[in-house]
Amino acid sequence: MDPNIYALVLDTLNRATSQDTEVLKPAEKKLQEWETEPGFYSVLLNVLTNHSIDVNVRWLAVMCFKNGVERYWRRNAPHAIADDEKHKLRQGILTSPVLNEPVTQIATQQAVLISKIARFDCPNNWPNLVPDLIGALKTPQPLVQHRSLLIFHHVVKALASKRLVGDRRTFSKALLCLRILRKLTVFGFKNAHDSEDAVAFLNVVFDRAKTSLECRKLLKGRGIYPLELCEKFIIHLTKVALGVLGFHPFSYVPLIRPSLEFALFYCFTEQGMSLIYERFTIQCLNILKTILQCVEYKLPKGEAVNDPSSHRPVSMNNVHKRESLVREKPLEVVPLVLLMSMGVVEHLGVPAALVLQAHQVKQEVLDERTVCHMCRHLVGHYFPLSGDDLALWDAEPESFATDEAGESWKYSLRPCTESVFMELFRLHRTSLAPELVRMLGALQQAPAAPDDLPAILHKDAVYNAVGLAAFELYDDVDFDEWFTNVLSQELKIKDNNYRIIRRRVCQLIGTWSGVRASQALRPAMYAALLEPLSRKDEDPAVKLAAAEALRSTIDDFSFDVDVFAPFASHALAALYDLLVESEECDTKMHVLHVVSYVTERCGARVARDGGGGAGPLFAYLPQLWHHAANHHMLRAAALAAIVHLVKALGECAPSMRPWILSVVNESTKLSEPAHVYLLEDALELWLAILETSHSADPAMLQLADNLYPILEQSTEHLRIVVYIMQAYTLLCPEEFFLGAGAKCMALLDDMLSDMRTEGVISALKMAEIAISVTYPERNAFLGVKVIWPILVHVIRRILEGDDLPMVLSVQLCLLSRVILLSSDLFYKAVQEAANGLPEYNSDPAKVLNRVLHVWTEKMNLVTQVERWKVVGLGLVALLTTQNATVLQRFPAILLNLTEVLNDIMKTEDNGTYVDGLAAPPGSRPASPLEGRGGAARWAGGGSEDTPHEQRRRRLAAAHPAHAVDLRLVTHHQLETLKNQVGAETFERLVQSTDPDTLKQIREYIPL
Repeated sequence: MDPNIYALVLDTLNRATSQDTEVLKPAEKKLQEWETEPGFYSVLLNVLTNHSIDVNVRWLAVMCFKNGVERYWRRNAPHAIADDEKHKLRQGILTSPVLNEPVTQIATQQAVLISKIARFDCPNNWPNLVPDLIGALKTPQPLVQHRSLLIFHHVVKALASKRLVGDRRTFSKALLCLRILRKLTVFGFKNAHDSEDAVAFLNVVFDRAKTSLECRKLLKGRGIYPLELCEKFIIHLTKVALGVLGFHPFSYVPLIRPSLEFALFYCFTEQGMSLIYERFTIQCLNILKTILQCVEYKLPKGEAVNDPSSHRPVSMNNVHKRESLVREKPLEVVPLVLLMSMGVVEHLGVPAALVLQAHQVKQEVLDERTVCHMCRHLVGHYFPLSGDDLALWDAEPESFATDEAGESWKYSLRPCTESVFMELFRLHRTSLAPELVRMLGALQQAPAAPDDLPAILHKDAVYNAVGLAAFELYDDVDFDEWFTNVLSQELKIKDNNYRIIRRRVCQLIGTWSGVRASQALRPAMYAALLEPLSRKDEDPAVKLAAAEALRSTIDDFSFDVDVFAPFASHALAALYDLLVESEECDTKMHVLHVVSYVTERCGARVARDGGGGAGPLFAYLPQLWHHAANHHMLRAAALAAIVHLVKALGECAPSMRPWILSVVNESTKLSEPAHVYLLEDALELWLAILETSHSADPAMLQLADNLYPILEQSTEHLRIVVYIMQAYTLLCPEEFFLGAGAKCMALLDDMLSDMRTEGVISALKMAEIAISVTYPERNAFLGVKVIWPILVHVIRRILEGDDLPMVLSVQLCLLSRVILLSSDLFYKAVQEAANGLPEYNSDPAKVLNRVLHVWTEKMNLVTQVERWKVVGLGLVALLTTQNATVLQRFPAILLNLTEVLNDIMKTEDNGTYVDGLAAPPGSRPASPLEGRGGAARWAGGGSEDTPHEQRRRRLAAAHPAHAVDLRLVTHHQLETLKNQVGAETFERLVQSTDPDTLKQIREYIPL
């Protein structure tokens, strides 16, 4: 930029500081245009160093200069500042006007500006920067000294990020290359050993890891950035090993020995552990665990590998099964001499030989002595709680007590060491069980004093190991005796240090209850857990461990509710107190899960006990719901707990009902973001409220409006939504189908063509229930009206005749129920179904003929006897409708009726026949309400008789299969038909029937 326009730039800067937007905006735009003009920053430097110019103008000049440096100082930047101009700017930026800047704010920005230039140019292009600053510091003027120090501070701060840039660049390149090599090796080959380069790369992985660990030791004092890059490089080397081990196990066989020796040195020796860090330890232990778990390295059951020096034959009963799993080409470096000497290679193939080699390498490296050392080291070094663990326990006991779940063993040291221990113990139980029992026995001989923290930590570690290996120690530890004589007594020691043991004892009870704990010991175990759980001054971590252990004892296969019943109310009260005391949402969520277990397994025994805590718990839930506004998973746990409480109580308290309905409404509205987390549990709660309701209030009916959007969104929740619709239908059929129910039924019809078999059956059963309930006289056929589209759809599906038997069974039953209600409605539906069917010329008679053909030909596919009888009732009801098409099918109808009668009729003691289904039932009657596993839904929570169950029984009692005698109805219908068509025509119809059919039906009905 021409220096002659200095005045123009100054004027523009003045206008850019104006408060008038009409003046300000054009000036700012002009300044932006000049940013890429040569000479612009030289003019800005002249402005900001002229102390006579207005402060605001100079402030703006330095800000423009600083922004320009960020954008255009780099050589490769678009419109970069020319090198000659940069040189002039560097010379003028440290002049006397800058070092004597009177305004502190401008001086600070000038210092930042200089530091940004220094980061690009110092020391290569600005070698005299630091010497000039040091020289300025020696001047006697205080202002110059201060400004020099300020600039020096920002320059050093900017240059700090450039320390060891060469090392950083080296590690960055190495890390990038390593990532590429890992991807190529793991994912680039079908068999990694097919590539000599890949084999060469794999063979140096552990050597490079050792070298890098030594390098890391040297880098500890040279800055955090290169150290981090070095650690990333080492971790990536271990990822190479894990990747090949996971994807190419047979290619990894030559690396098993170096891998195990590498992990043993760095994780289980003092010399190696001095070089490592936590993330690396986790990776090494994961390599060790993966080798131990690898299926390809395990001999099939029944194999025996003998000492090769004995020259005895090798038993290989099932080894050929290995060959079918994977056929890999071996690494050329694999030593097969041993296997060849055993005489198995030529018989087994290479993969089987590699299996043997891998197995033998593991046996050689992990001998009994090594395995016992690993066990002692894991228990003695890795299992004890560290100082950081205890500090976390003191500061945040709830966070400490929260167990890590999922695949935390991949990333956290404690879960990782525990998983390695469990796998090691499982594979070497014979060697390790006596070792662990010995450690446990040593603890009993020398009990830990409450003030001896190291001894307590060691005992906790051993107890942890016994808990992890519980299933493997089944025959070695008498838990009943151990609990009675030791563990129960240790729970009573209230010293603060002993909280560590109390917590571990609770965990042991929870673990061993499902392994080896007699039924006689259960009451003592429940009492032992409830003691710390209900103790007011107990440590929160111990309480949470007791709660989780209680859940484990209740969730046991051999759990006896009668044994637990005396403790149930006490347990719920203690859990309520713990829930209120807990501060973290995750903790409350865990406690609510335990509450759900107790109420689900014990039901009314705990919930209806006045001292059981159900009332206070229910009263606390609204407060908890409000507290968890931003913690959706806690709200989901609260919903689950409410579901179990409502089911256990068998009713919803009137004072709680409005709040619960509002919660269900909020959680089932798809417009609410939280529905993603809450919808499933909210639907369960919705159903529970319906099942315990005696009548439907306006709020409950309004809630039904949420069903349609849920159905419309997807079929994910179809089953539970249909259950809710069924519950509404039994509770308030008229109100439901005059409102939201009709829309839902229409939507079900639209969805039928896209549903799977299970969904189709659910929708058809819902339609069947809709016409099974009783309506007021004013809407007697409301059920048929709302299912009308489904009815027409069913008729058209029957015309095709290719549905599965289970679907056809429900379809025919639905048609039969409609016929029993009104045959006129059935014929009307047939007529509507015929419209628009060119293959039937839109002729209802042809459609009816086809329906009856499929009906009579496939009726024997109906396997459920109650449905078969209803379908038979539908057929016999058609006989008297005076329809010629029906009479044409008379022989087929009579044949099917005979088959139904043969199945349902039973002989009394006096030799007479009675309808077996219509007789007084010795067991519960069948019902179309076959939700959630059919008979399982009839249980309804044991002996509890909810209002919904009463409504179901009333509906079942009116079911045609149990309320109508098919023999009497058939006889009546045939007599009516005889009167309608005359004796001669009737006789002709009878004679058209197969003689065997007539012979059989005359056993039940006189013709």
